[in-house]
Amino acid sequence: MAFKRVGTLAVVESNQPIKYDYVLTFCDYLKMTSRSLGQLLSNNWVRNVCHHPGCATDHRRDKTIPGNDAVNKLMWPLASLLSGVSMLVVGVALLTVAIGAQAGSAKYSALVTGIIMSAYFAGFVYGTYACPKLIRKVGYIRAFAVMASVASALPVLHALWTNPWFWGVLRFVTGLCIVGLYMVIESWLNVVASSESRGKVFASYMAVSGVSTAIGQWLILASDRYGFVPFALVSILFSFALIPTTLTTIREPQPTNAPSMSLVRLFTISPIGAIASLGSGLLNGTFFSLGYVFGTGVGFSDSRTATFMAVTILSGAAFQWPVGHLSDRYDRRWLLFWICVVTAGLAGIGFYLAREYENLLIFLGVLYGGLSFAVYGLSVAHTNDLIEPSKVLETTGGLLLLYGIGATVGPTLAGGLMDLMGPEGLMLFFSIVLSLLAGAVWRFASKQKHSQAPPVHRADYVMMDASSQAVLQMDPRGEQADLDFDHRAQK
Repeated sequence: MAFKRVGTLAVVESNQPIKYDYVLTFCDYLKMTSRSLGQLLSNNWVRNVCHHPGCATDHRRDKTIPGNDAVNKLMWPLASLLSGVSMLVVGVALLTVAIGAQAGSAKYSALVTGIIMSAYFAGFVYGTYACPKLIRKVGYIRAFAVMASVASALPVLHALWTNPWFWGVLRFVTGLCIVGLYMVIESWLNVVASSESRGKVFASYMAVSGVSTAIGQWLILASDRYGFVPFALVSILFSFALIPTTLTTIREPQPTNAPSMSLVRLFTISPIGAIASLGSGLLNGTFFSLGYVFGTGVGFSDSRTATFMAVTILSGAAFQWPVGHLSDRYDRRWLLFWICVVTAGLAGIGFYLAREYENLLIFLGVLYGGLSFAVYGLSVAHTNDLIEPSKVLETTGGLLLLYGIGATVGPTLAGGLMDLMGPEGLMLFFSIVLSLLAGAVWRFASKQKHSQAPPVHRADYVMMDASSQAVLQMDPRGEQADLDFDHRAQK
């Protein structure tokens, strides 16, 4: 049976029976998006009768979805949590831009700015270990209140004293608090996401995060970027993000221990997936941290710099769908290889354009972002092809840790190169990382060509972004892989 990928979901293109999970998830997705997209996606696309036991709904005639009452009950708490997530992500993005702008006005070198930015991701990685202990000790609500209060005060402290060491400490604590807030919100989302709706919840969460990150880039234009106002706006956004989240009526989740896998074992299972996740962190963490410094360095105005950052991020989200479609049809290792090769070439062109024709960088950013942001999703999908279905959660958590390590190291390395080469050194850094990544993928893919058997099952490509391990439980591949495994066991 052939499927056409729409995000993480599948549109049926045959008259064969299909699994209930796909129809329900896609129908729910259509209902959510049709109102805002003006019926761009229509329920008429669903052509099959649901063959799930106990369900006789004919989706060709019925414009509603199965379990409509359950969906209505889901929408309000989901909208409440996602609105809180949106304000939180906008605030994080705006704070990063504001620090980059004021670091430039304070005449900090790119290396010093990179170290400050790296501290955020270091705190983020450390928080994935420290925050679960706090949550288990005092509970979700108290832990959320503590981390939210600290996170809301930190942006104001940035404005009180402009000192790189002080800012580095603040960035570390900010990363720790933010990952803790993500954990709590994502754990509540896991409570909202039933087995029938978690694909929809996961896709909505990823979409909201991507759009909110882009909005944060433009919000710097709302005031004087060198003054107190940007930091005050971040503090306000963090405070307002607490309102819909704390007023939610969702029951408090039960603290659980996240499964883990050693990085050595992860590399043994999938060297390509491990290296690509690390490389993706090097690329994306550096782009978010130093993209604004790069834009102003090559001569962009504030509005052009914000546009360059935003269109690169949005194209990264938009290109996930065609890349996912290709990855479900062709060998993901070689697709990853060619994406790295092409993107390395684009970054090399960007290195030249930054010196002579900087205005063309915005158009280049569309292509670069569309391809580079797909590297992490491809690495996760390829790794999930090689593991048992029961290992999806711990494997993806290991890849997320590698991403965080790359994001911690990347801004410092790129900042040093920018001091040596000028602001265009950022594009050279991207080109070097992608070239090395392409070489590693080619080496391991060629080595495994004849020695490795084809995967027993093929995991779906899912739009992925760096977050806490709590959101991984909403990854629709986990449940679908278990269903496929049980189906094979019954044969």
